Amino acid sequence: MEGENWQLSNPILGLGVVLATFIMFYIVGYISNRKSTSAKQLYVGDGNVGPVVNGLAMASTYMSLATFLGITALILKLQVPFILLWIQLILAIPLITIIYGTSLRRMGAFSPTHFVRERYGVKASIIAALFMVLVSIMYALGQMIGIAITFETLFGIPYLTGLIVGGLIIVGYITVGGMAGATNNAAIQMVIMALMFIVPLGAIMKAVGGTGWYFPPLLYADMVPAMLEALPTFFDYQFGPKWYFSLLALTIGSLGLPHLAMRIYTASSLKSARSAMVYFAFILGLVFSATYAMGFVGVFATSTQGLEISPADADKLTIILNLVYNPEWVTALVIAGAISAGLSTLGGNLLAVGALLSQDIVATLKPNISQKASLKIGYISIFIGGIISIILAIEPPAFLVVSILWAFGLAGVTNAPLIIVGVWWKEANKYGAIVSSVVGGALYIIVSPFVFPSIVVTGHAVTDGMGLSGGMLAVPVSFILLIVVSYITNRMPSLAGKLTKEEDIKLIERIHGWKDIQSYRYNSTLGASLTVVVCLGIFIWALMPWNM
Repeated sequence: MEGENWQLSNPILGLGVVLATFIMFYIVGYISNRKSTSAKQLYVGDGNVGPVVNGLAMASTYMSLATFLGITALILKLQVPFILLWIQLILAIPLITIIYGTSLRRMGAFSPTHFVRERYGVKASIIAALFMVLVSIMYALGQMIGIAITFETLFGIPYLTGLIVGGLIIVGYITVGGMAGATNNAAIQMVIMALMFIVPLGAIMKAVGGTGWYFPPLLYADMVPAMLEALPTFFDYQFGPKWYFSLLALTIGSLGLPHLAMRIYTASSLKSARSAMVYFAFILGLVFSATYAMGFVGVFATSTQGLEISPADADKLTIILNLVYNPEWVTALVIAGAISAGLSTLGGNLLAVGALLSQDIVATLKPNISQKASLKIGYISIFIGGIISIILAIEPPAFLVVSILWAFGLAGVTNAPLIIVGVWWKEANKYGAIVSSVVGGALYIIVSPFVFPSIVVTGHAVTDGMGLSGGMLAVPVSFILLIVVSYITNRMPSLAGKLTKEEDIKLIERIHGWKDIQSYRYNSTLGASLTVVVCLGIFIWALMPWNM
């Protein structure tokens, strides 16, 4: 069962499914966004989304097309270590709510970058916004690659043609829909994703002999004995403790991803945002568990069923399993689910780009700009961001999820430290924030194999490509610089007049819900010192040989 050109034999079937889903999404997007006359309505749906819809939309935005394609490909490549990596990333949105989501909402912030502007000033916020534009585009890149792959499979067209056609259609849909359209569509897309992933997976499991096929997310465990007999190394950790510790860099990065944090601000209230976490955790756990099952079954099929998948087709694993074990009409529906996943996350990515450029950069530099002009710039930015992601996808990395994980790391280096320290430590100031973002971000980019292939930390392609090694090296540097530079500059008399320490103290007290001001709150020198010592130890450990 080897196939070099995995595709539907009946393109008309695929065309019908894609047209039906796109028509529905365009209609929902247009109806949802036809009254958007302000930036708040465009980017956060007027902050009036209920917990069920928002919880589904959070899960849909987080899932991404990587859930259908990229994750299973790297499970095929790395087996259980990659499952452990992705499980850790599930913590992202709940941690956003716990660590700073509530605080930022009290500010009425559109995005994490808005917080950076209020906390550290205009220069720091523009630097953070520029980095976040790169993060969002790199995240969108993975979705564009996946869209091209699905169109290639649907219609038997070349990758490049699928990229251009599919990419332009989707960018148009997102530009038309805004956040209200993206949120309502994302909720619908989450339901489609869950059904189109889990139900066909049950049929695949039954075909390969799994007795727990009726509930794939958990009962694929009945296949473990057969897997251990066929491939005893599947559950081996493969890598040393440092590799698994480095996963924390990507989890921290999740806290700084703007398209995830924006979901907190679409909620109608803080209570609604917290309630949405319950729905988010349930549906995300259900579908992610099914994703691990799909990767498990893919490895099982290639080990025991004679299925051969070339490295170039690894990202198509989910589609290939359906082509082999299910009728074509089922595969067409699975591809519709994959496209839904790509639409949802691309919507979040490109809306984040629009918000960053129009609200966090242009409106910051020109505060008197009209609502009409701001909206126009937002729509143009969304469209241009989509075009850039299409161009970058012309020469994609080996695995589509690699660019997504690298984006997690860059966010963890440039944005997350500013937010975490800024919310919980009053001494943090604009000088520390600027140095932290610029130096940490530059270090992360320099050791990335995407920019300077000869300057890498481990030399292990997947580890460096996913940003694990770069994140473990650069994230502690960002925290150290933010704390140390802030501490020193706060005690330099020549800079006292350029700092806004009184306003910063009042801001921190307010966003934590205090009505009075007490100097001892969020002002621990001991806590800051311990953070620096721990981060320095991690940095030194990252520089030592990884022995991959």
